Amino acid sequence: MIKPLKVMKEIPVTGQGSFWEDRGDRHHCGIDLYSNKNVEIYAITDGEVVAVEIMTHPDFVHYWNVTYQVIVKSDDFYIKYGEVANPNVKVGDLISEGQVVALVGQVLDGDKIGEKDPVYVQKLKYGKNAMLHLECWKSDPVIVHEKYLGGNWFENEMPENLLNPEFLLK
Repeated sequence: MIKPLKVMKEIPVTGQGSFWEDRGDRHHCGIDLYSNKNVEIYAITDGEVVAVEIMTHPDFVHYWNVTYQVIVKSDDFYIKYGEVANPNVKVGDLISEGQVVALVGQVLDGDKIGEKDPVYVQKLKYGKNAMLHLECWKSDPVIVHEKYLGGNWFENEMPENLLNPEFLLK
């Protein structure tokens, strides 16, 4: 089976970029699959594209670049391919497993990260921060919600329809 990134080497199960990672004031809603910028991202399953929109933007958080999210509804769940660049699908498209949906984006602008920013972000300032942020939801995913921003949930209790996307990568 074609994985979302041809160059994917490991899936973070704990720590930086792992599912439901505790980031102090928030929890991480997906898995970050680090890669080089502009690597092709392949669809994990067949489905219908239900959203293509901005996910991060410097108007939201000063150290963010502009990235997008592509949300695909499969028969059993929704997949969010987040923090991507150049989506090449549009709402209503029917996609097939293995089809290129976007390119890996770079969410953080290292030059704008300072001492007052979250520690987990400071750790990525000079490191590799191009990634696919992958989320999975049982039902319609949170797109706009006061407790959700940029792949993070600002509450300790996990949303009941959020799934750990690790099963998609095996």
